[in-house]
Amino acid sequence: MRMYDIIAKKRDGIELTTEEIQFFISGYTDGSIPDYQASALLMAIFLQKMNTRETVDLTYAMMNSGDTIDLSNINGIKVDKHSTGGVGDTTTLILGPLVASCGVPVAKMSGRGLGHTGGTLDKLESIDGFHIELTTEEFIENVNTHKIAVVGQTSNIAPADKKLYALRDVTATVDNISLIAASVMSKKLAAGSDAIVLDVKCGSGAFVKDINGAVELSTAMVNIGNGMKRNTIAIITDMEQPLGYAVGNALEVKEAIDTLNNIGPKDLTDLVVTLASNMVYLGEGASSVEEAKKLVLENLSNGKALTKFKEFIECQGGNVEVIDDISKLPDAKIIVQIKSPEDGYVKSIKSDDIGIAAMVLGAGRETKDDILDLGAGIMLKKKVGDKVTKGDVIAVLYANKEEKIEDSKRRLLNAYTFTSEFVESRKLILGLVKDDKVELF
Repeated sequence: MRMYDIIAKKRDGIELTTEEIQFFISGYTDGSIPDYQASALLMAIFLQKMNTRETVDLTYAMMNSGDTIDLSNINGIKVDKHSTGGVGDTTTLILGPLVASCGVPVAKMSGRGLGHTGGTLDKLESIDGFHIELTTEEFIENVNTHKIAVVGQTSNIAPADKKLYALRDVTATVDNISLIAASVMSKKLAAGSDAIVLDVKCGSGAFVKDINGAVELSTAMVNIGNGMKRNTIAIITDMEQPLGYAVGNALEVKEAIDTLNNIGPKDLTDLVVTLASNMVYLGEGASSVEEAKKLVLENLSNGKALTKFKEFIECQGGNVEVIDDISKLPDAKIIVQIKSPEDGYVKSIKSDDIGIAAMVLGAGRETKDDILDLGAGIMLKKKVGDKVTKGDVIAVLYANKEEKIEDSKRRLLNAYTFTSEFVESRKLILGLVKDDKVELF
């Protein structure tokens, strides 16, 4: 088998075989296929696309290019959630303990933030003492005992994806549904869960900017998951503005605590309830999504989810005192109010610009080696549809470096647009993809 022939075949729009895809992934991972040939095939795939079978085979080969995690020693059906990335996406911090409080095991591997989207591990490490490195035995014991554990991804999960993504990033081949879907699902499937709920973001703060692209990506990922015998659904959600009000590591932990106290932002709470209900149902913690939703809402209101969060923090070494005393979280020395430049209504907020404004303050990384300022970030005070008067505070910047303020302030103000006409609040849950069915709301 020759790489030249595989490139020519896909260039001409001919379907690749399972063996040809495996040959490519295996050879590129071990270094026997050079970058220039891999780049040529990626461009051919980008232009000619892949069908469902090819995409599933690509995902399978990438998944098996490194370690796969065996969670068979964990009791029950393990359900995972994956978000395609967003700004202010605090859901995992709330979802984990909430779903665990309903008796469904959550064995989660998470990553760190890069760019304008935050990472779950960084947020959890805002809590003093919390450690994300557990042995396999500790990880399994925590889930069996407490129904929840969150750890960092091992370095050898889907190594083919790491190499291919770096190459796609510099060869203008990122924006292809099959390549995106295989990248996401190879890592998620290698992590060993039995069922997966996907939160596919759609809008200015997401990779996919429109509903058609979100449906296409959701369908591809659901087909991959189901094709590999993992019960998979996708929920399409709005990311035309940040989720909740907090953008930044410690700030988002505070917002997660508020939400578990049942006093969090409505949009964040609504999304968490929707995702949790589907996770509990897939984990057979309830006989229907509707029954699961009742249990989820009950555990939010009766304090069981918050108690489970404390248990989770404590069993991974974190200081549980932060739950009742948020002053023990990292803070900022400089607090700057940003005021509305005009009267009217908030028409739109560019999520990615808000994320970058927070990153400038130190809440995110421009490169993987950047050191985070865990206390830095932004609290939004006005969102789409809110009425404002000139001089009203629309956001608050939290920083520890004075020289970062002006750049962040400029970016934040540029993210907001205003209008004199009434603006409807945005719809959050946009659609559901399950099996071969697409339902838009």
